Amino acid sequence: MSTTPSPPSHTVRVAMTETMSIYAPMPERVEDLMQLDGHLEELRAANVAHHIDLIAKAAAVGAKVVGLGELFAAPYFALGSITAEVRELWCGLAEDAKSGPTITALCAAAQKYQVVLVAPLFELDPHTQKRFNTAVVIDETGRVLGSYRKNHIPAGTNEQGTFQETLFYGPSDGAMANDPTFNVSSNAHYPVFKTSAGNLGIAICYDRHFEGVVRTLSANGAQLIFSPAVTFGAHSKRMWELEFQVDAARHNVFIAGSNRKGSEPPWNQEFFGASLFCGPTGVIERLPAPYGLVLADLDLGTLNSAAGSGWNLGRDRRPSTYAE
Repeated sequence: MSTTPSPPSHTVRVAMTETMSIYAPMPERVEDLMQLDGHLEELRAANVAHHIDLIAKAAAVGAKVVGLGELFAAPYFALGSITAEVRELWCGLAEDAKSGPTITALCAAAQKYQVVLVAPLFELDPHTQKRFNTAVVIDETGRVLGSYRKNHIPAGTNEQGTFQETLFYGPSDGAMANDPTFNVSSNAHYPVFKTSAGNLGIAICYDRHFEGVVRTLSANGAQLIFSPAVTFGAHSKRMWELEFQVDAARHNVFIAGSNRKGSEPPWNQEFFGASLFCGPTGVIERLPAPYGLVLADLDLGTLNSAAGSGWNLGRDRRPSTYAE
């Protein structure tokens, strides 16, 4: 029996996963990654099954929305020095965001457990053959409502390691055919999905650093913004909670920031986790949850009330005076 009490009727219980790739055996050395050739479907299936188990556990404690981690069906493959051969290997994981194996399995899980899912995966657009880092939104009937493609793609080095996402996928082209029945946003790059649990927006990992992203989602009706990430390093950790708290308060939204936790062979880069929920008044208290999940009750009704500051930022903005 669950030890987590049911939420009040005016709140929505939201869960995020905080885990890592569980596929084994992985090569012990980066130089041996090509040993995975021919095993990518096994790798994908193991991670999808792991996350469906977490979805079931989240539903068992009353979650109505579950946000999965960035590129959850695979290890974080954009690390270190990447050869052309290894790049081609991992590109073999990219799949159709509407009918691929991951989405097919998750649509069934969403219907079975009666939850809304936000599922970030490695997308291959079957029409353009372009690849994207894409989050798919699925409702509790198992219906795909639409997708968000990551807009900002990082490549760089910090004190812990190198990341090269630009080798694998490009920035959003704003061309996803999101059904206007479910997408309430007028901005093609920043859709906002109308669900039974509120209006959901998405800003994947690196997107969160850019001024204007959360403001755009909020202005287009988002109440809850999921920000799934794979991040590491001292600067990222310092900024992690600060950015979410400021954006949630400034733009009057809830933000669910999830980060991978642990390390994955053969890179063995430590991801710091620290997943959290923030709202206009600060960090939201977490509820007891099974391992691998972060859980909170969010009262979306409070977004309609006065924040107590007396400010009217929307009215008093002077955009013509700001730097571009």
